[in-house]
Amino acid sequence: MNFLKIAICSIFFGLLSNAVLLGDVSAKSLVGEGVVVRALDKVTARTQDLSIGIGQTARYGTLEITARKCLKRPPEDTPEISTFLEIRELKEDEDPLLVFNGWMFASSPALNALEHPVYDVWVIDCKISEGPASSDKE
Repeated sequence: MNFLKIAICSIFFGLLSNAVLLGDVSAKSLVGEGVVVRALDKVTARTQDLSIGIGQTARYGTLEITARKCLKRPPEDTPEISTFLEIRELKEDEDPLLVFNGWMFASSPALNALEHPVYDVWVIDCKISEGPASSDKE
């Protein structure tokens, strides 16, 4: 079962990376100024919504969450929010440990999820500016 999950993820991310490299996804998507993620502490069952600007870091428990990129499909297209996150675990007297580095998708949080015994993190929204500079024309 684990092999099947890895194979499906590899195919999906291969297609996604090709689309991103060719400009297919970002040409149609709006580029966000920040991301909203929801973090869950599995021990206490408490959740918290974190607003993180692109290039900025937020802390939840022992996790440091850095947002690198956020893409949101326009309202007339199929809804999708894609966010590139780096998540590190901070432990006392140790160097930070990178526990997640990749894309998370709001429509399929289990597709590429943070695997951590205490915390869950998933994407809720991508903050888009109101001005015309919000679409990616690269």
